[in-house]
Amino acid sequence: MTNAQVTALQYGLIGFLAVWGTLLVPQLVLQLARYGRPRLRRLVTTAAVVFYACMALAVVFLPLPSANGRRLEQTVQLRPFQWVADIHTELVKHGLSAAHWFSTQTFQQVALNVLLFVPLGIFARVLWRRGLVGALAVGAAASLAIEITQLTANFGTAPFVYRIFDVDDLMTNTFGAGLGWLFGALLLALRAIPSAIHAQPAGRERIDLAQTR
Repeated sequence: MTNAQVTALQYGLIGFLAVWGTLLVPQLVLQLARYGRPRLRRLVTTAAVVFYACMALAVVFLPLPSANGRRLEQTVQLRPFQWVADIHTELVKHGLSAAHWFSTQTFQQVALNVLLFVPLGIFARVLWRRGLVGALAVGAAASLAIEITQLTANFGTAPFVYRIFDVDDLMTNTFGAGLGWLFGALLLALRAIPSAIHAQPAGRERIDLAQTR
């Protein structure tokens, strides 16, 4: 992890503390007024969503460039699966065999792009009860919004375009959201197993009693 990435994560953590601290008080007031006590699960859910949003945005947009910073030679990449060719180029450049593809910086970046959107897919399934298509749509829309923001230099607030608009990012981000949805569906299925086991004997007992009558 580079110093720039560490700095971005630090700012993301500061942003989370600021945003969650702002939301916590009104949320507690509303819960006390409605339920008479804090609802821990909802508090944790809000914290998780805010933490993910702040950290993800920090990783995507920070650090911001200085006015005299180095410009990108390429700002748009529209070839699908260009990362596959980039891995080959990196292997050749460093004299590595094809067996070392997973250790390349390109592959690691692709993996991070996938992992970045896995929590979003989990939220889409577990919290927002979206189907797989809905989770993919949420992932694609969020990724497209990020890419457009990067392409426009944060809508003109940055001195120049400092991140590449990459179609591969759209694909890997969307895939990550789908992967997260599957993981969320698995979590819900595992949670339902104990309830089904406990409910089954009770159902049989009712049938047996009915038969004896």
